[in-house]
Order: sequence, then C-alpha cells, then structure tokens
Amino acid sequence: MLYLVRMDVNIPHDMPQQKAEAIKAEEREYSQGLQREGRWTHLWRVVGEYSNYSVFDVADNNELHTLLSGLPLFPYMDIKVTPLAKHPSAIEQPPDDA
Repeated sequence: MLYLVRMDVNIPHDMPQQKAEAIKAEEREYSQGLQREGRWTHLWRVVGEYSNYSVFDVADNNELHTLLSGLPLFPYMDIKVTPLAKHPSAIEQPPDDA
C-alpha cells in the first residue's frame, strides 16, 4: 500500500546541540536504510520549513506505524498520514499491489 506522509519536526530549542545532532545522524541512517529497502520510496523537503513529504510503500497500516514510530525523531514530530489509491486517469500506474 502507498501512503503519503507529512512530517513536521519540532526539536525543543533547549535540547543540547550535541544530542540533537546525534539524533539527526541516527535518523539519517534509519531513513536511508528504509529507502534502500524500497519501503520509503520518496522523500521531499518542504521549502522554508523543517518538514518533509514522503511516500512509503508498505504492506499495511501496522507496518507503516512500526516504521514511523521507529524514527529517532518520532517523539519530536507531528505526522499526518494519507493512504493513496490508483487514479483511473493516471498515465503511469503503480503496480497492482500498491
């Protein structure tokens, strides 16, 4: 299943810089691993914000929840999930299992 996910990051201003940088490094490693596996298929920055839009290709809601809650920055995020479906007018269609 495909999901569009918006993630808004809100790291506390009083968090020590060294801790924030360590969490961001863990986040980068975790997210790039999911991208290499093909489960995090797109990652787009929102201009002017500490936010992103991402597309995930996972089996179901439970898998997506597990992946998102595993993000090192998860405790500092507001997340909105939108399930996606094929559009009949789209020229390019995702695989039938998407």
